[in-house]
Amino acid sequence: MADPQKQLQALSDEFQALQTELDGLVEARQKLESQQQENKSVQKEFTSLDDDANIYKLVGPVLLKQDKSEAMMSVNGRLEFIEKEVQRIEGQIQENQDKSDKKRTEIVQFQSQVQQAAAASA
Repeated sequence: MADPQKQLQALSDEFQALQTELDGLVEARQKLESQQQENKSVQKEFTSLDDDANIYKLVGPVLLKQDKSEAMMSVNGRLEFIEKEVQRIEGQIQENQDKSDKKRTEIVQFQSQVQQAAAASA
């Protein structure tokens, strides 16, 4: 009975590793979505500014004056990058969930086989 127990433990460990990985991916997606919201707020703020408005960019401990069009391009570029990263992470999340579902099914099938074998031997 120790061998099926070890197999079940190995399957459970694999499933737990997948769940831990999923937690990390979800956390990464939430962080990206937060950054996306911040950048959308900045983008919205830029559209309400006059073309000759003063815009400053924080670089280390220094504020540097920046052209509005340059600042808009920078924010738009960040938003595009974040969107691609969100899509990539969501693909990984879906893949991870599929693997987790398969592993869960494998565990349930293995448990029922062990129970049937135990019932047959008893």
